[in-house]
Amino acid sequence: MRELAVKVSKLKKEYSSASQKLIALKEVDLKIEKGEFVTIMGPSGAGKTTFLNLVGCLDRPTSGKLDILGCDPTEFNEEKLSRIRVEEIGFVFEDFFLISFLNALENVQLPLIFARNYINNDRSRDLLKRVGLDHRLTHFPNELSGGELQRVAVARALANNPEILLADEPTGNLDTKNAQELFSLFRNLNREEGLTIVVATHNIKLGYSTDRVIHLNDGKIEKDERLGKQDGR
Repeated sequence: MRELAVKVSKLKKEYSSASQKLIALKEVDLKIEKGEFVTIMGPSGAGKTTFLNLVGCLDRPTSGKLDILGCDPTEFNEEKLSRIRVEEIGFVFEDFFLISFLNALENVQLPLIFARNYINNDRSRDLLKRVGLDHRLTHFPNELSGGELQRVAVARALANNPEILLADEPTGNLDTKNAQELFSLFRNLNREEGLTIVVATHNIKLGYSTDRVIHLNDGKIEKDERLGKQDGR
């Protein structure tokens, strides 16, 4: 077996309030190898976003073991967690979260600023070229289409050369054509750069264009389908 990017064991997440307790994940066991392209599927409330938030070190589990790239983030303080989020993991969300007063190039450079890294204009331009937007470098978010906004968000997620890309319903605000193009982009990044990609989606057709589909329901894994390397259809 290849080296693991993600390993979780008996992973549990509870949210409590004065009136009720919600168990979002119920002792999930899962391994994801480096270089896999994986889809997490399931109905709303199944636990998909919770799982991505835990893997992305945006939240802490209630119990269980969590191993990300050979480290246990539950042992880290907030400063070290922030460093992992900035340097090791890229995030793409349904809402693009671009800064309205920054152009495409400047939005892509934001993670470099947060990581206090050297601002490499050539790399930022290359990333926008990689996602097909080298002709939109100086355009602001209100001058870009939905598909272009999401491509800028992908380029931004890759700015610090992460080992894992997490995408939570990344096609939710896209039409069919742009959704298919985004998954083709993910496939190319996975194949050509060996990037580990984990996507949560409701889109069954796109979900089954990846290597593996993990079905979540009511906080538990119902089925884990290994499809093998797909041809990008």
